[in-house]
Amino acid sequence: MSRSNSMAELSRIESYQYPAAHVGHLSSSQDQALQKFKHLCEQRGYYTPPGVDGRDRPSHDDEELLRYLRARKFNPQDAYVQFKDTEDWRKENQLDKLYDTIDIAEYEQTRRLYPQWTGRRDRRGIPVYVFEVGGLNTKALNAYESATKSSTSSTKAPTKMLRLFALYENLCRFVMPLCTAIPDRPHVETPVSQSNNIVDISHVGLKQFWNLKQHMQDASTLATAHYPETLDRIFIIGAPSFFPTVWGWIKRWFDPITVSKIFILSSGNMKSTLEQYIEPQNIPKKYGGQLDFQFGDLPILEPAIERTLTWLHPQTQKAQKTFPTGPIVWKENGDGEMVAVAVGSDHGKQRATEVASLKANHYPTARQHLAADSGRARAALFRTTSGYATHPTTPIDEEELRPPSDDELPDRKAAASATSQTGTYDIPYRDFTSPSQAPPTGGTSSTRYMQQEQTH
Repeated sequence: MSRSNSMAELSRIESYQYPAAHVGHLSSSQDQALQKFKHLCEQRGYYTPPGVDGRDRPSHDDEELLRYLRARKFNPQDAYVQFKDTEDWRKENQLDKLYDTIDIAEYEQTRRLYPQWTGRRDRRGIPVYVFEVGGLNTKALNAYESATKSSTSSTKAPTKMLRLFALYENLCRFVMPLCTAIPDRPHVETPVSQSNNIVDISHVGLKQFWNLKQHMQDASTLATAHYPETLDRIFIIGAPSFFPTVWGWIKRWFDPITVSKIFILSSGNMKSTLEQYIEPQNIPKKYGGQLDFQFGDLPILEPAIERTLTWLHPQTQKAQKTFPTGPIVWKENGDGEMVAVAVGSDHGKQRATEVASLKANHYPTARQHLAADSGRARAALFRTTSGYATHPTTPIDEEELRPPSDDELPDRKAAASATSQTGTYDIPYRDFTSPSQAPPTGGTSSTRYMQQEQTH
């Protein structure tokens, strides 16, 4: 396929490089869309502003609402439809109650099948997650399926999906607020609302990829529908020699915006690229960094995070204090401090353990963010970028997505040869924390597409 034909198959999509289109970095039209969106939600009973019903804070902060606006290209009506669907879905499935009462053992079993927070952040203060796909073999997935089928639930959603909801709730209700509270970030006026993921696909066979289709689609579909714009980027590392050959059908499992956030790194550029986005001490050793983190570990908190905490009842791991497994929420005590409380149930007994406190001056409230936003100079405003979807928008033929037969599996030598010819592309690094390095209006430009074409 010629490069011109490849470009013709692409559809233009909106994308936003952090911190563009986030709190403190809105254009006038984006701010107007936010106000219209809030008014629409308030009119229909899905949003309560401060000062109403005795509230000193809004029912939903601006950054949460902006996630839906970014996902819907700042169309207030479209954002309202998705937001309403999510709020109705949360109420129907009693998500708040689920998160507070989920069995800790079930939570931990689920945590080991999905990305895990390392306890570290990237250079912008966004939490870094790691996911090792190799352990997700048929045996592990079947055991998990059997365990969830035997569970009972009063909600309409499948049990395995309810457990996955709890992991997203942990990201939104615990990890992102904690990272927001750390004062060493380049954009302290902007709450953290996304995560970065290092996905290790080494030692994953071709048929294993296919067997993981539903598992990965479930997580992507859930995030797209009810946790929009919580993903900043995915770094795929350890790609086997046949990966460029099968990437064409794997990428079709995900929506175009998710695909546009995926970057495939070769062994030659893995370390240098990760270090452009993440400090070496926050990169696991097996990926060229200095962090002694193994998949399955509890978070190994970086010093900047520990300095903001006063430990009450911590978990100990490798002689270091950390947060325990299971759901954790932030609650305000009578002294004006935010306290991390471990919830969930342990052998049927409700847990409510205060793990650590975070001093009030380290915990930015929604009101403080709004105040910072109103006084933010527009000179440093980042521009919204746009890009191209990285796969055709034409309907997908289901026959094309059936599992490959043994006869159709690509020849390993040929795949290896193809990889050696095309290689993987380097990510052009820009320091998005500097206004002078703001992303260009073109976003995913034709130049960048040419770099990606062989792997996409």
